[in-house]
Amino acid sequence: MKFAKRVERIKPSPTLAITAKANALRMEGRDIISFGAGEPDFDTPVHIKEAAVSAIQAGFTKYTPVGGIDELKDAIIEKFRRDNGLAYKRSEIVVSCGAKHVLYNLAQALFDEGDEVIIPAPYWVSYPDIVLLSGAVPSILETRGTDGFKITPDQLERVINTRTKALVLNSPSNPTGSTYTFAELEALAEVIVRKNILVISDEIYEKIVYDGFSFSGIAMVNEDVKKLSIVVNGVSKSYAMTGWRIGYAAGPGDIISAMTKIQSQNTSNPASISQKAAVEALNGDQSIIIEMVEEFRKRRNYIVDAFNCMAGIQCMNPEGSFYVFPDMSSLYGKNYDGTIITGSASLAEYLLDSANVAVVPGVAFGSDDHIRLSYATSMKNIREGITRIETAVKNLG
Repeated sequence: MKFAKRVERIKPSPTLAITAKANALRMEGRDIISFGAGEPDFDTPVHIKEAAVSAIQAGFTKYTPVGGIDELKDAIIEKFRRDNGLAYKRSEIVVSCGAKHVLYNLAQALFDEGDEVIIPAPYWVSYPDIVLLSGAVPSILETRGTDGFKITPDQLERVINTRTKALVLNSPSNPTGSTYTFAELEALAEVIVRKNILVISDEIYEKIVYDGFSFSGIAMVNEDVKKLSIVVNGVSKSYAMTGWRIGYAAGPGDIISAMTKIQSQNTSNPASISQKAAVEALNGDQSIIIEMVEEFRKRRNYIVDAFNCMAGIQCMNPEGSFYVFPDMSSLYGKNYDGTIITGSASLAEYLLDSANVAVVPGVAFGSDDHIRLSYATSMKNIREGITRIETAVKNLG
């Protein structure tokens, strides 16, 4: 069978692959601790689940408008007003089957062959492949840990050319947890507006920030950059609703209309019941977020301190999301049983084989010096997993 060339351009999601492998090993009886999945280990709050049950009982189980029901669009509009000081109309909102689906529809609607899309590295694993599926070219912009894994205006300006269509900005970041301040966004916005490129602002971890950090999105800077911004968000991370598959975007009406048109031919509407649950998530009791973030903060503090106590390993203290991204490159060149650790992939393989710990190699995120660990798992698992990693590191020759 000869497949379309687009299939050859992309790779399966490495984070999902790691999670699947860890689950398969558990089924074989292995005691695997997985730091792979970017999924809160909390249950969806009861009041949200009850809204879904009520929707089922009321017979709200039919097709809805392609881009989402008005009730949910209104809840999203109110969320942007309340949390971000941004004003949108229903025609500027689209609801999709998760934030990844939003990004896919957006790429299909905007990008053509030869277009370039700037993606700062380290990046979420799906950004480059979503761009490639559209026929466009990912333009990878390297960042440094010494800069907090954030791009500067000068870096951005240097990589923009006549083929540049958009910049992808993820704050708080997966995988690094880095988060842009309002002042940093102001400086980037000046370049974006002057160069007249679009900015795709992935804000899915907006609510998961620590130590009093005040979240800002780039569309909040001024009206000029808002006109060039497509803000992507969803309920998956903040409300422990990953399986409900509700993401949304806000932006210029013509772009939102094009995304809705694409969606009409790939999935039609997002699940009706999930939409009703998302209305309750956005409009209802928000205390679950405070409770989750406090627990994540405790886990973050433990895991960062533990890595920084390991000889030769450096781990930045993330301001947001629920990942750490330690630099493990000092271990490269060491060996176990005659096998040399050559990079993050072989290190991840070693940790899984020798310590029964699953991590995601940093090469999947565009940075081979690092590995990514999600601390969206219990403190018990974190303590045991870190102990195993520390032992495995010491056993390297």
